[in-house]
Amino acid sequence: MSFNNIIVENEDRLGILKINRPDVLNAVNVETILEIEKAMHGFNEDDSIYVIVITGEGKAFVSGSDIARLADMDVLEAREYSRIGQRVLSYIENMEKPVIAAVNGYALGSGCELAMACDIRIVSEKAKLGQPEVKLGLIPGHAGTQRLARLVGTAKAKELIYTGDIIDAQEALRIGLVNRVVSSDKLMGETKDIANKIAAVGPTAVRVAKTVINRGIDANLTTANSYEMEAFSILFSTDEAKEGMKAFLEKRRPKWDK
Repeated sequence: MSFNNIIVENEDRLGILKINRPDVLNAVNVETILEIEKAMHGFNEDDSIYVIVITGEGKAFVSGSDIARLADMDVLEAREYSRIGQRVLSYIENMEKPVIAAVNGYALGSGCELAMACDIRIVSEKAKLGQPEVKLGLIPGHAGTQRLARLVGTAKAKELIYTGDIIDAQEALRIGLVNRVVSSDKLMGETKDIANKIAAVGPTAVRVAKTVINRGIDANLTTANSYEMEAFSILFSTDEAKEGMKAFLEKRRPKWDK
């Protein structure tokens, strides 16, 4: 696949997607978001890819939406931009394969929203995160009002969105917005270590776990537990589970690949 605004790489069971608009700090527009969507569909359909990593080229992860483009939008164009962004981020959040954000710098506005749609967020110590849209007289449009509240709690999300404050990596870690903070020179190494650790376990089990967590998070506990029970039992019909338990009993590494 050929792209103008992103770089896509395959690396030993890992799919790497890099936002590549460093001249505008990787600010995204409709074209970039649609390229991300196309690449993520490609990764999801590629049986050789187990885990996807999203990062940015240069000093930023994604600094936000391209304001020059936003400034020219009318009401209907803005609604369509929001709809496309929400669709793509929902796909990332709910696709079967796990997705890790390696946040190398600014993750603001749409960039913070993209990171929040990923399953795991590993950030550089130099990273800055936030939803500063109110400073433009706007609010987040790619589900930032919803995902931020679910990740850090309603009160903290309201504070960050109402003020437009930008926080550093350690504060993001403290409030539960990110999983780990690492030094800049170790960001991709640490991210790939985690990705490879995930890629080394039962791939179907990981995908089912993601689905059950995502489906259950907005359900009541009884309903969510029923999702888990059904998924847990269905896995016993798979060759993967049989191989995993057999390998444990035989004290060897399981062979997931056929």
